[in-house]
Amino acid sequence: MVKQVIEQVQATRLPNGLTVLTEYMPSLRSCTVGIWVRRGSRHESPEWNGICHFIEHAVFKGTERRTALDIAVESDRLGGHFDAFTTHELTGFAMKVVDAALPQAFDLLADMLARPRFDEEELRREQRVIIEEMKMVEDTPDEFLAELFNAAYFPGHPLGRPIEGTADTVSTFGHERTARFHAGTYAPRNLVVAAAGHVRHGQLVELAARAFDGDGVAGSLQEEAGGGGQPRHAAPILVRRKKELEQAHLILASPFPSARDEDRYAASLLSSVIGGGTSSRLWQRVREERGLAYSVGAAGSHFTDAGVFQIYAGTSPEHLDEVLDLSLAELRRCLREPVGDEELRLVKDQAVSSILLGLESTSARAGALARQEIVHGRRIPPDEIIARVEAVTPEDLLRVASAFFRTDALALGALGDLNGFKVDRARLEI
Repeated sequence: MVKQVIEQVQATRLPNGLTVLTEYMPSLRSCTVGIWVRRGSRHESPEWNGICHFIEHAVFKGTERRTALDIAVESDRLGGHFDAFTTHELTGFAMKVVDAALPQAFDLLADMLARPRFDEEELRREQRVIIEEMKMVEDTPDEFLAELFNAAYFPGHPLGRPIEGTADTVSTFGHERTARFHAGTYAPRNLVVAAAGHVRHGQLVELAARAFDGDGVAGSLQEEAGGGGQPRHAAPILVRRKKELEQAHLILASPFPSARDEDRYAASLLSSVIGGGTSSRLWQRVREERGLAYSVGAAGSHFTDAGVFQIYAGTSPEHLDEVLDLSLAELRRCLREPVGDEELRLVKDQAVSSILLGLESTSARAGALARQEIVHGRRIPPDEIIARVEAVTPEDLLRVASAFFRTDALALGALGDLNGFKVDRARLEI
């Protein structure tokens, strides 16, 4: 008797450019299957701003074979979790279901993405829904500040525009415009099909080949914008008064390594040291020792060709100056002394634990397959990521801090009842 060995991770690239990726997890009775699009808001020109997010919503409103109610009922009947999202660089749709339901789940996903109806009346209703979503952002101070800050930080670049677009642009997305953009974006060679769990690779390849048998003209509209080109980091000091707010909201930012930069592992650990958890420096100094904020932390955002490090805090207006001074002090500390071995070991353990825990999730694995394909063009095995994390030294963190934490590159955003709060470049000296 010959024992059949099934490769855990398999990849197939179809002649029309569509990529199919699977990771086999034999001990499970579930799987996550999804379709990711190699386009997000940074691939939109100004007049198209928000169209990727709009299409993400609009495909749920009916196809040539299904009504919006059919989609909702079938999704519920499958009993799985349906997730759809738009970022600056990609759009994703994924369902987690029992393994036997994979063909039905993929048929639903593929029908929505390949053959949406884009009914004019449904689109008008969805325009109103998304405009209400924009109003929610304006009523959420930390999100509103982030939107204002991004526009100032990436001036004139798509990374600075809101993912959901504006009321003016979204109002123009009727059937003709939406269908034309969709035809150029959702062509097979812009799509990555990925699944993880109890899934057979050959079965998914057959399903994908049957569902997306055309070629299409991928990216013809978006390439006019070219993804906005290489983004330029500005160093704005943005102070916006909104007197009805109880809290003051603060962002302190600098450039950071991109998602493709070899220093991204050291940068991620540096973010964790500064503000990545409850044991981090900012959490301990600002919240635990002084009680100045409920929410405080730091994180890096890594795009394919740029990165941004941000410290965020929400505090009472009278404490804003002190929180800013403490944040600047931690940046100076990173420039002047190496991170200790024990502190570095802590954030490495935190990172490795996160990686290993993610291996238990079919959703995390399928998402990682798709994102790595889109960003890196290859799968990066967990063992390789862990090895790269473990190889980071205190000197690497000091080098990354010295390269990116510079007075002339620091940017600040503040929102709230800020009467009397003033910041100039000299105040941000590190």
